Amino acid sequence: MKNKNYNFSLAEEMVISVEEGLKGIFNERSNQIYYKLNNILKIFKEEKVSTSHFNQSTGSGHDDLSRQKIDEVFAKFFLAEKSAVRMQFVSGTHAISSVLFGILRPGDLMLSVTGTPYDTLEEVIGIRGKGKGSLLDLGVGYRQISMDERKNSYEDKLVDFFKHNKCKLVFIQKSCGYSWRKSLNNNQIKQICNLVHSLNPETICFVDNCYGELVEDSEPIINGANIIAGSLIKNLGGTIVPTGGYIAGDSELVEMACCRLTAPGIGADAGINFGFGRLILQGLFLAPQMVHESLKGADLVAAVFKKLGFIVLPEPKSYRSDIIQAVRLNNPHLIQKVCQSFQNSSPIDSFLNVIPSPMSGYDSNLLMSGGTFIEGSTSEFSADAPLRDPFNIFVQGGSHIAHIKIALIQLVFELLEENLIEKESLIFP
Repeated sequence: MKNKNYNFSLAEEMVISVEEGLKGIFNERSNQIYYKLNNILKIFKEEKVSTSHFNQSTGSGHDDLSRQKIDEVFAKFFLAEKSAVRMQFVSGTHAISSVLFGILRPGDLMLSVTGTPYDTLEEVIGIRGKGKGSLLDLGVGYRQISMDERKNSYEDKLVDFFKHNKCKLVFIQKSCGYSWRKSLNNNQIKQICNLVHSLNPETICFVDNCYGELVEDSEPIINGANIIAGSLIKNLGGTIVPTGGYIAGDSELVEMACCRLTAPGIGADAGINFGFGRLILQGLFLAPQMVHESLKGADLVAAVFKKLGFIVLPEPKSYRSDIIQAVRLNNPHLIQKVCQSFQNSSPIDSFLNVIPSPMSGYDSNLLMSGGTFIEGSTSEFSADAPLRDPFNIFVQGGSHIAHIKIALIQLVFELLEENLIEKESLIFP
């Protein structure tokens, strides 16, 4: 018992000490909330958002005032011509898929400029799982260019590609996904979009904006993107929106994507939000606070794991463009241990065992720690990892830094108890 108490105290002291060293970046991140919330408040006032926009409609939802107002608010937030915020989107992948299938036609060519897309998009494109109606099955061409840290080399690849190909759509994945690369920031997205449009003004720049909303001072539309898509159980849902996704961008492109979601001729002009209008609007109102709690949590996760001797990406105190923190554990047993510990510190389903499992849309078995109020919500504290070499874990979300701190103290304690880390690594001068 004495040894347990000592180990817990040591773990607690270590995490608190790491947190002390992050006070400067924490203050900086907290200060950013003011400007982002102020912008959202201005939009709500300009759009005269009222309790009438919480009302529920039925049927097809033609002339649904709540849906229309929410679309207008999100369009103004993204500085887009049009947006479509829909509960009918089951995930960010569904919203992205609707854009791709809505815009691309047989014979068109799509280019991913950020390498292999996130796992759940592989079957949408047709890289994996043939014969299910993927883009490749329907006659859409696909190519990809890997990200290169050397700017000139990357730009040369892009210029050379456009010299020899007529490209309808360029796909840009802002987040790192399950890859070990830095997530793109909006300045990099601007450079890519500007280059693409200089090579062919007709090419559509489409940004997968998942995990990146409200992290930076701007969003991709003002940085040159023609259309973006994402999920409402990530950043913009503020941890309270139960499902759904969004599309925003050029009016014609958003309408084409909505024609894929509903039907040609209906497009964005129908669809109810099942009485969740208040939650969608309140989620957006809460989102700046929640996103920046996640960012502080990511700094703390990075700093703790780095102190324990692991490689992390991004480094603590880094400029961040999304809420994901990657850690290279190099060990499947350790991944399971970390996920299980985080699950045990979750508010929901803390008693469940985390085991490797297949999941629809993913090629590898996954370990997922997700004891969240909204199932699969990555705006709440969660961690997941594909069980493949080099065994990286991806941690994201967190509605408040205190929860992440509690989970990290418990993790370090358990690692000490099982002799998976050395006590010497926790001692501070």
